[in-house]
Amino acid sequence: MTGQIEKFMFTTTLEPQDLRLLNALQENARATNVELSEAVNLSPSQCYRRLKRLEEKGYIKRYAAQLSRRAVGLDVMAFVSVTLEKHGEDPARAFNSAVQRFPEILECWAVSGESDYLLRVVSTDLRTFSNFLMRDLLGLPMVSGVKSTILLEEEKSTTAYPLGHLAGKR
Repeated sequence: MTGQIEKFMFTTTLEPQDLRLLNALQENARATNVELSEAVNLSPSQCYRRLKRLEEKGYIKRYAAQLSRRAVGLDVMAFVSVTLEKHGEDPARAFNSAVQRFPEILECWAVSGESDYLLRVVSTDLRTFSNFLMRDLLGLPMVSGVKSTILLEEEKSTTAYPLGHLAGKR
């Protein structure tokens, strides 16, 4: 669903077991059904049914392996703010289409403020990153400017969403 706003009907009431299951999956998505059922104090069949319901209702978007960026040779990560030359549906659509072609761009967010988009970009080294900015990104006809922030040290990184606010939802 890249480039589109996701819309789900969250009509399912999340019970404490659902929240424990979601938290357990965020901690270890490779856990077997038996391991998950033990972690949330349910029988394996009950755990499986809840898991399938959470998937169907859109609470679980996908399962993925999180690789070590540095281990695969991607030593540079940056946030890049992008400003478009013109605003409107056509330039935005053209930019969104162009972004899909660049594997270096891990995330693209439409934002408010001084820029139009915020990208999370990876690269093997600074020279390659610079070439990507100058040749590829600034080479797009709808882009008028970019500002980049190179990330130096990772102080915290998680893919787990806090779910405590859902505990009272009934």
